Parts: sequence; structure tokens; C-alpha cells
Amino acid sequence: MEQDHLGLGSDQREPVMSQSSVNVSAEHARAFIARVLESVGLEAPSALQVAGLMVQADLNGADGHGIFRLPQYVRRIRAGGINTAPSIRVVHDRGATALIDGDNAMGHLVVSQAAELAIQKAQANGIGWVGCRMSNHAGPASLYAQRVADAGLIGIYFAVGSANHMAPWGGIDLLLSTNPIAIAVPAGKNPAVVLDMATTVAAYGKVKIKAQKGEQMPIGWMIDKAGRPLTDPKKSSEGLLLPIGDYKGYGLSLMIGLLAGTLNQAAMGSSVVDFNRDDTTTTNTGQAIAAIDIGAFGQKDEFLAAVDGLIDELRQSETLPGVDRVRIPGEGSTTTRFKRQNEGIPFSVELLDALDRVAQDCGVQRLI
Repeated sequence: MEQDHLGLGSDQREPVMSQSSVNVSAEHARAFIARVLESVGLEAPSALQVAGLMVQADLNGADGHGIFRLPQYVRRIRAGGINTAPSIRVVHDRGATALIDGDNAMGHLVVSQAAELAIQKAQANGIGWVGCRMSNHAGPASLYAQRVADAGLIGIYFAVGSANHMAPWGGIDLLLSTNPIAIAVPAGKNPAVVLDMATTVAAYGKVKIKAQKGEQMPIGWMIDKAGRPLTDPKKSSEGLLLPIGDYKGYGLSLMIGLLAGTLNQAAMGSSVVDFNRDDTTTTNTGQAIAAIDIGAFGQKDEFLAAVDGLIDELRQSETLPGVDRVRIPGEGSTTTRFKRQNEGIPFSVELLDALDRVAQDCGVQRLI
């Protein structure tokens, strides 16, 4: 059942090599992540659940949030920064709302429980809103909004990022993070419309991937503290990520942080722990997920048909010169997922080297 939801099967194809990357089946990757996480203390069911979500991130093309994060997770677990035997529990419950304390668990486990509870509450009350505190990095926002959409509901997810890389508009103090938001709206004949975005021009995971590959960042991702473009990802600690839409992105990041962090008694502002540099301190990461029952507003079938109609209008709309067609939010991930399920997930040689070191360090079988 879990494998079906995650889009993973029993594919055991051999890896496909190219000059710059290796394609690995989702099942190979999932099994590798699970055995690494078990080796550092997670129980088998939890290790499999986290592994499945990490591989789903890679299948969807969110490469900065999938297996790429495994070495970092292992470091934090071994340093005591993540609890491998948590007691995730509801600490406040009032009808359509709840607050979950994650007991410093892997964020994937905490937010998955929050999503399921939000779905149950929406089905009973028309809407469910569940906040999380004492959580950790949980991967891409779309994973959890999409889970709600898969249940036939509208999903909205907010999170406080796991390190501050953005300053308030006009300032230089790092007091805000990429603070992502994801919204997933079901359709009828079409895949759900899924928006997943950071409030910065680029998510920090993309910066880390550039650094690992030895590539430069485009101008417009970061600036240094004198306001000059910063393009060397290895110097990212000296700079600031730029918000989307200038002051608008700053404002959006702030409001998301208030909803996902401050409201849940989770870290926000200067209390956010940089989990890229600090492997031991509890991050108290905050997230929030809402589920909305479409039937609470009218006939669900009519809504789904209306979403399909709007998607058709957008796709058929006239384009600017040089643009082949209009795309729908989430369409790229759907295309990537189909391709990678069939051809495997491409891993760079630099990432494979890092995963080989993790395997050797943990005493488990290598990925390939």
C-alpha cells in the first residue's frame, strides 16, 4: 500500500551509466536509504517511510530534498540532533485544529502524521489545520500538499526553513528562511494543480547542489552583504538569498513563518538553528498543513470539472513569441516523475561519491 502511494514498485533494473550521471531505480534508492537509516537507529517501518518520501522527492525532480540530504541526516542523527525513537503526539486538539509535538523526530514522520490528521479533521469538519513543533527538515513542501490532494481534498502546507539565509527587506541580518508554501488542488481528468515554491528566488538546496558539483550560481540568486551579486556557492555563508518579488517575498516569508513557526511555539527569526552547520542542537522546526473538504462548498464533481475547464483554458491560451505553450503548476513534476519511474533517477557522480562514503561509514551495502 505504501509503495503504491509513493509510486514505487519492485523495479530492480541495473543502473544506467552516462558520462556525468547514473540512473538508479526508485526501489534501489529507497532500499539503500532505508538500510542507512536503520543502521543509525531508526526502526525499520520509520526508515522505510522516510526513505519512500525522500525517493518521492527525487522522482518529482526536487533533487535538493531527496537522497542528496542523506549524509546530512546521518550526521545529525549520530550527533544527537535528531531523535530516532520519538514519541510524536498531539498536545492540543480542538475540533478542526490540532498541534503536534514531534519530539525532535525526522520531519518526514512528523509532517506525515500531521497530514493524515488534517485529512481526518477536514472529512469530519470541512477543514482541518494541524501545526507542528519540535520537528525537523521534512523534504519538499509539495509532498504533503499532494498527499492531501490524493485524498480528494485541497492541501496547503507551510514551513519554516531549516536555516536562515534571507534578511528582512533592506537589511543584512539573517532572520528569515526560504519558508516554503505548497498548495495542491485536485482536478477531474487532469493531475492536481500543485504549486510548490520557496519565498526566495532559489531554494538553498539548489545552492548546495551547485556547490557539490563545482558549478556557479546564476546572478540573481544571492548577494553579499554589500549588495553585490554572489555567484560562488561555496561562499554562500557570506551572502543572502534574494526574496522573490523583492519586498513581497520578504513579507510572504515573514507571514509563513508566523503561521508555521510562531503560532506553533516553534523556532522563528533568530531562534532558527542552521542545521547545515549545527548537527547537535534541536532545531524545533515548525510546519503547518491544512486540508479543505471541497464538498463543504458545494458539489465536488462540479468543482473538479471547473478546475479541468480552467486548466484547458490556460493551456489553450495564446502565447508570447518564442513560448511553445502555457504550463500548469505541478506539470513539470508530473512529467519528471513519469520519466524517472521509467528510466530511473539520475544521480551525479559527485552525489554517488558522497553516498558511497555514507555506505562505508555506516557499514551497509553501497547504492550501486
